[in-house]
Amino acid sequence: MTSTHSIHHEPVITVITLNLERDGGADENGRPPARWRAAHELLKAHRPDVLLRQEMTYSRAHGQRRLHEAERLLDMRGFNGAPGSGNNPTGLFVRPTVFDVREQVEHAPLWRTPPTHIVASLREVPEVRIVMMSCHLAFNSPRGRERETDEILAAADKINQGAAFLVGGDFNEYPHPAGERVPPIDWTDDGITDRMHMMHRTNRSPDGTRTSCTYADETLLAAGLHDPARYAAHTLHQPDALWATAGQNKPSQGGPRRIDRIYVDPWLINAVLEVSIIDTPDSDHDGLKVVYSRAGMAQALRRKVARRAAYNLAF
Repeated sequence: MTSTHSIHHEPVITVITLNLERDGGADENGRPPARWRAAHELLKAHRPDVLLRQEMTYSRAHGQRRLHEAERLLDMRGFNGAPGSGNNPTGLFVRPTVFDVREQVEHAPLWRTPPTHIVASLREVPEVRIVMMSCHLAFNSPRGRERETDEILAAADKINQGAAFLVGGDFNEYPHPAGERVPPIDWTDDGITDRMHMMHRTNRSPDGTRTSCTYADETLLAAGLHDPARYAAHTLHQPDALWATAGQNKPSQGGPRRIDRIYVDPWLINAVLEVSIIDTPDSDHDGLKVVYSRAGMAQALRRKVARRAAYNLAF
């Protein structure tokens, strides 16, 4: 069944990305812990059609028992990514009444945490492939995130062959400050005492100061992809779409930041109706929710709408 949003009064498709800290924790008495169950009840209430998950720590164990429990609870089809060196894999779920899955794509061990990458199609537009990726970029390395971003671009290049593209997750670095609601971090602030984190998230400038890493955002936008949160804030007049998704309780690392993001191709962006942050008490990240017009998505997949010009970082 297709959701009909109570505000928009039309069939919609909902995409959510959520980094659930350490998958909610280890099993308790042979079943997922209370934090996991509460987070999935919250997700169920939002009824995603695509769910991009990060930190699926325990979801491969016991024959993927936890993955299958999430499938049953959410009424979705789930996929686990490879564990990688961080042993904290990504995952991706789709609603099978909305999307047909064609294949799952495996990635070489370049990634610290490989993405979960599938190719799907919207039921009413079966001829168009949609490349979907759930990603969690390297927490510890600016260079690593740069390499991983370049691999995202390799997947996004399929739009030149007629495919659609959607990627989302925890990028572990910051958006370019142009047009943002959350001010950039001042790394000279005495309150930022986590020096290790500073090395994870900054590069050294020629003058010796530390500059926030924004490579992923700048590169994906420069390639012509679009950030629904920016689109919602600046085109749909929804400024809260640009609020922080993580770091609320970490002043020593610079405080609240918008590190969980979604990017789509320049046709799909036109179908966005609403972007909001989901307060998620059971994780150190809040969820990010993007609502699309289903009819608008079908039009975008067929490229019956104009390609939106690349985002202007001189905003």
